[in-house]
Amino acid sequence: MSPEKLVNPKNMTRKFLFVDDHAVVRASFTKILTEPFNPVEVDEAGNGEEAIAKIKKEHFDLVLMDVQMPQTDTLGLVEYIINRSPGTKILMLSMAPENIHAQRYLKAGASGYISKQASLDEVITAIDLILLGKKYLSAALTDDILADSFVGKKGVSNPFKKLSRREFEIVTLLLQGTSLTDISTILNVAISTAGTHKSRLMEKLNVSNLMELKNIAMVYDL
Repeated sequence: MSPEKLVNPKNMTRKFLFVDDHAVVRASFTKILTEPFNPVEVDEAGNGEEAIAKIKKEHFDLVLMDVQMPQTDTLGLVEYIINRSPGTKILMLSMAPENIHAQRYLKAGASGYISKQASLDEVITAIDLILLGKKYLSAALTDDILADSFVGKKGVSNPFKKLSRREFEIVTLLLQGTSLTDISTILNVAISTAGTHKSRLMEKLNVSNLMELKNIAMVYDL
């Protein structure tokens, strides 16, 4: 989509907030977004705490947010933004698989979910649609949602969708090799609480150890 076709009929300056823990990624996206959405102001935040501080001070038309950031509950951050500033649109950006993560963020209030490996044209199209008040789903994610409405992958329901938000956060960290002690620190919960969540999620997934957890995660492209 060419820049002149982007919707900004009143030529008003839009405000974007890009939230990502990598400074190089933030700088790259800021540069990329400036030309096609001109006039636009792109602010940056390196984590959830910085993002909240900026959102408290001013209104943003769009928040672009990485799904996985250290010591940041991104699902909680999405819900905070929606409650604090209902008019703000949110686009999730991630290297994580769409088939598991995307639907959780869409249910939390995000307007779209797109891979960081997507082309520049796709990113621009996604943002433009979201600014128009529409949702953005990739073709692959749309197919997955439609298929899941009838029958889960491989003929069974995806077991990871049974997990609570906290359980899903913990399973993601476990798959990254994070210890239970570190998980309790990252999520700011007691080790015993983290252990209880781990036991429950293992039971829901019908696995007994980390190796089995990794195997089932591979089956469902987590």
